[in-house]
Amino acid sequence: MKKELFDSNPILKLPFDFSLMIIQYCEQLEADRKYIIARQLYRSGTSIGANAMEAQNAESKANFIHKMKIAAKEAEEAQYWLCQYANNYPDCTLPQAKLEEVNKVLGKIISTSKKKSPFSYLLSFFIF
Repeated sequence: MKKELFDSNPILKLPFDFSLMIIQYCEQLEADRKYIIARQLYRSGTSIGANAMEAQNAESKANFIHKMKIAAKEAEEAQYWLCQYANNYPDCTLPQAKLEEVNKVLGKIISTSKKKSPFSYLLSFFIF
């Protein structure tokens, strides 16, 4: 994968940067022996970018929206696993802030993509 692809595409760069941040945070969790949370967060946090990448080669606009919605769902799961209120966990304010930014971008992409479609009202019947 070429670095230029991520640097030139904010849809890919933001989730990729978040993934790198999550990898580091999960390493801290593992050092603190929080293995289960680390695994769950690692999976959901890194899959946001993978789904956004997949959306770049979508077969249709509906498929693009669907893949971006999956990325948004993974972002919601990552939010859950960040455990911002749990005792004895590393500080997660930076990953939380970056995730907030990712969520805003994903939400805007999804809503804009739906509005641009002349049949956007039909998409809601086919995409969950």
